[in-house]
Amino acid sequence: MNITMKSRWRYGCSMVSLCLMVMSVVIISIKGLNFGLDFTGGVVNEIRMDKHIDASEIRSQLQQSYGQDVALVSAGEPGRWVIRYQAPKAGEVQPDIKHVLMPLTHSLEVLNTSIVGPQVGSELAQQGALALLVTVICIMGYLSFRFEWRLACGALFALVHDVVFVFAFFSLTQMEFNLTVLAAVLAILGYSLNDSIIIADRIRELLMAKPKEPLAQINNVAITATFSRTMVTSGTTLLTVAALWFMGGEPLAGFSIAMFIGILTGTFSSVSVGATLPEFLGLSSRHYLLKPISEDF
Repeated sequence: MNITMKSRWRYGCSMVSLCLMVMSVVIISIKGLNFGLDFTGGVVNEIRMDKHIDASEIRSQLQQSYGQDVALVSAGEPGRWVIRYQAPKAGEVQPDIKHVLMPLTHSLEVLNTSIVGPQVGSELAQQGALALLVTVICIMGYLSFRFEWRLACGALFALVHDVVFVFAFFSLTQMEFNLTVLAAVLAILGYSLNDSIIIADRIRELLMAKPKEPLAQINNVAITATFSRTMVTSGTTLLTVAALWFMGGEPLAGFSIAMFIGILTGTFSSVSVGATLPEFLGLSSRHYLLKPISEDF
């Protein structure tokens, strides 16, 4: 494939990314996110029951009785579970958890019951948004210090691209968005940044080594030089996340899906958007020319 054809593919992928990003923003604006109990509040029960009863039986019984998705997490020992579900609305009465699980076992012990109010959920949402904002600001500071601002803009736009895609997927499917998914989003920022920095660093080296080469050709060479490394690292990470997705069960499903989407889009955006945007912003070798130091003191 010649240089012109490579550039055309890169520009085409960048346009596809831009169009999908606009669609993602529209989806998020229209449908919003289905926030989980971590953000909306609810009832938390810790129980102990027979060890031979598995999670699928408990979850099925609870969802059938309460008419809603119920979060079920092992509490660290066989037969001990933490159950979370939405609190009843005003005037609504929910059945007692002992009565709900009675068809499964008669040896049920409720160890602890607590209610997480909407105020606590609102504080968690604010803290999560603040953590995301601080992370992005720190990344912006690092990129501005490490690279010329045009390369930094390309890497930053690639990060925003990846996060918006994950948010759009959870908005479109209305899967529960909880603190575990938010942790995956923060992990995606770091993973995508790593890919973008490697490509940007290669572009900078080539600009300094070959100042007369066209930027489009330098970008293509930089992507080609780092492509095998990117595919190997992304591929092995995807295998690990896929194993976590299929074998980790429902409690880790949101985290695994978010990571899987983030790794795919992170690799795609680093190769296309992260390298193409600086080109359109006018990046050239003159931004990395060494400036002579005056001998006048």
